[in-house]
Parts: sequence; C-alpha cells; structure tokens
Amino acid sequence: MPELTFNADGLMPAIAQDADTREVLMLAWMDAEALRRTLATGRATYWSRSRHEYWVKGETSGHHQSVVKVELDCDGDTILLTVNQTGAACHTGNRTCFFTELNDGGAA
Repeated sequence: MPELTFNADGLMPAIAQDADTREVLMLAWMDAEALRRTLATGRATYWSRSRHEYWVKGETSGHHQSVVKVELDCDGDTILLTVNQTGAACHTGNRTCFFTELNDGGAA
C-alpha cells in the first residue's frame, strides 16, 4: 500500500462516488483525522477549508453519505470514497456537484 501523501496544508482530495451508479458525486478534502473518523464511523467526514472544522456529510442537510469502501490511488495522494448517497450530494441541491459541461466556448 502506498504511503498517504498529504499536501502542504495536510490535506488530500477525497472523491465521493455513488456505489450503485458509479456517478462521481463530489470532491472534498480530508486530513488524517477526517480519514480516521470516516473509517471508524462509516460516515463521510471531511475538513472544511473555509470554516476550518470537520463536517460529517449530511449532519445538517440530512443528505448523508454512508461509506461502502475507501480506496487510495496509486500515488497515495487521492482518496476515493464509494458511498450510498441519501439525497443531493451538492450544496446547490443537485444530485452531483458535476453538472456544468465545458466546451471550447466555456461552460455549456
């Protein structure tokens, strides 16, 4: 297993993917403690860069992420969470945060 490689801020990108559809739902950030909490509880826990605090996905919105599997990429610098998503994953209310298509003219 590769070593965990965090950036200069002690963070690593964490991608959440739907366990059933394989749809990419969102990207957030984890530090070692957020990863530990996620593994211990089975609930996706992230580090908020803007609020400087931990947040459990769905704690306030009710749109929970129940973690099915946690994987690390080959370089040890990105986490992939396979989750069962309840409700919207995006803070905008969309199912996924990835809904704006780009083309050579910009956003479609």
